[in-house]
Amino acid sequence: MRKFSKFSLYFIFFLAAGRIFAASDTPVSSILISVPDQKLAVIQNGMRIAEYPVSTSRYGLGDRFGSYATPVGQMQIADKIGQGLPLGSVFKSRRPTGEVLHPNAPGRDPIVTRILWLRGTELATRNAYARDIYIHGTPVERLIGRPVSYGCVRMRSRDVAELFARVAIGTPVQITKAPLHSALSTLAAN
Repeated sequence: MRKFSKFSLYFIFFLAAGRIFAASDTPVSSILISVPDQKLAVIQNGMRIAEYPVSTSRYGLGDRFGSYATPVGQMQIADKIGQGLPLGSVFKSRRPTGEVLHPNAPGRDPIVTRILWLRGTELATRNAYARDIYIHGTPVERLIGRPVSYGCVRMRSRDVAELFARVAIGTPVQITKAPLHSALSTLAAN
């Protein structure tokens, strides 16, 4: 039987404990999306722990059916779709097609990589779920940072996969007309 020094045993314990804590990290508290900044902030325990560029709608803001607008207000993640699929996996009607597109591949602009389906939690966002409003990946990554979507919040494939891994169903999402720094200050004050 192999003998370990006291130091080795402590090291193995802390390494194992670190893996346990990493696997069960505290879920994200909320997501904040700033339309004027075209940025998404991940908030945990009142602190911004990550920030990503996004693209909201080219058709403006709102929650009307047929408008292709991005709803503004409070929502939550209602469903997560795409766990374990390769980056660039194409979805049709929320089902993977088996096709995989690389970033900025020429041609069409499907939903790719992961889908975080949003459900409105207030009157101003009540239609979000029925309108199929998502946070999702896009192969047209060169346009991220500009309002170019058809209502959803688009992200780079690697970014949406990282976000997908951090959040749980039920995570609150707020889309705001305020600049990110102002919205974060308001959250901190509450």
